[in-house]
Amino acid sequence: MSTELLAPLDLAFWHLESDAHPMHLGALAVFAPTPGAGPQRILGLLAERAAAVPRLRLRVRDVLLPVGGAAWAVDQDFDVHRHVEHVPVGDGDFTAEATRLAGELMESPLERGLPPWRMYLIGGADSGPFAVLVKLHHALADGLRAVAIGAGIFDEIAAVTTVRAASRSRPPVPPRSWLPGLREMAGMALGRIGEVGRALGVGACVVRAGRLDLWGPSALAAPSSGTRRLATADLDAGDLQRIRRAEGGTANDILLTVVAGALRRWMAERGEPLPAAAPRALVPVSRRRPGSAAASGNRLSAYLLGLPVAEADPRARLRAVRCAMDRNKAAGPLRGAGAVAVLADQLPPLAHRFGAPLAAGAARVLFDVLVTSVPLPRSALSLGGCPLTALYPMAPLARGQSLAVALTTYGGRVHVGLVADGKALPDLERLAAAVGEEFTELYALATGTDRAPVS
Repeated sequence: MSTELLAPLDLAFWHLESDAHPMHLGALAVFAPTPGAGPQRILGLLAERAAAVPRLRLRVRDVLLPVGGAAWAVDQDFDVHRHVEHVPVGDGDFTAEATRLAGELMESPLERGLPPWRMYLIGGADSGPFAVLVKLHHALADGLRAVAIGAGIFDEIAAVTTVRAASRSRPPVPPRSWLPGLREMAGMALGRIGEVGRALGVGACVVRAGRLDLWGPSALAAPSSGTRRLATADLDAGDLQRIRRAEGGTANDILLTVVAGALRRWMAERGEPLPAAAPRALVPVSRRRPGSAAASGNRLSAYLLGLPVAEADPRARLRAVRCAMDRNKAAGPLRGAGAVAVLADQLPPLAHRFGAPLAAGAARVLFDVLVTSVPLPRSALSLGGCPLTALYPMAPLARGQSLAVALTTYGGRVHVGLVADGKALPDLERLAAAVGEEFTELYALATGTDRAPVS
């Protein structure tokens, strides 16, 4: 375990981070209280179960070879209590207060000298609801691995299994007869950015003094402030399947369509003109094989999708999304501009370290919004006997990005977590409400009913 090098994409995530642009993902899990489940008991369970997950004892350390590389090493001074914290909430609506606090807690980067994760118990007063916010650095986990790690805190998983430690073998390092100099590494990084730009048809792009400048305003383009805001929405999973049976396509096609429609509503309410070009959504695709969630390193690619926000008819929007996603799937996750994450495998570690400041702005070239789906176990889950009622995944924001949308299905509901730059999107709650309104309209059109049933 101590000799496990960071995979190329993990190394890229590690070096892309800055104080104003943390590269962690997360989830807000909400629980219903049961008698005797006070904050000290829940906090103790979180600490005990997190300490039993071997991967949560690892920190990142630099290595001599390969040059510029890093490895996972066991933290010999590991203290789980540095990572688990109780955050009380004030009076008022618990869900609103927990959501607000989660957004604020997602702003601060994880301490890089320690294992890169934190858990926060939010609320938890006797006889009151509580939530658990989990923060994991993206270098530590992608979506599937985050689920595998986070599942260890639940009663059902903790009672029947233990999380396996990652492989102890060192990934092979390809032999090299040369190491690129600084100019060569800069050229490699900028050349990759140029390839992506050409693939996307982004012509108005230039690098000045190591900074990527773009032309082409978007409703989602705003200077990054480093602040974070969280908003949530809940959709009925049964209604989602009814839309699917009526209109065809996949559940993910429908959810992407709902996001496109919500953006259209939100832009109209803001008085912003619809963009001349469709906003580009990056849709991550796991490259893991079934049952390989414990395998080392992030295994991701992505599809790019132009969200048809200019289309007024929700059903026509769905048809457009279906066609575009079918083309993406036919090409496969390793082809097209959306597969830019795979390029990380082609760069030496020193290029990741040196090129991070240049590559940090590349997300603005590639896409406008991240939309990702996270799978959860289908069985009912609980913590300390308190049933899980909702889980809102939170995707990281890259530099230059104002919005990321993550979705997961649990307990007959689709839980939507919207993470945004707090200053760029101060009206994020309105966008979250538009998600529900768009879903209701699409359901009504697809099923021929006046409105979606209240559930």
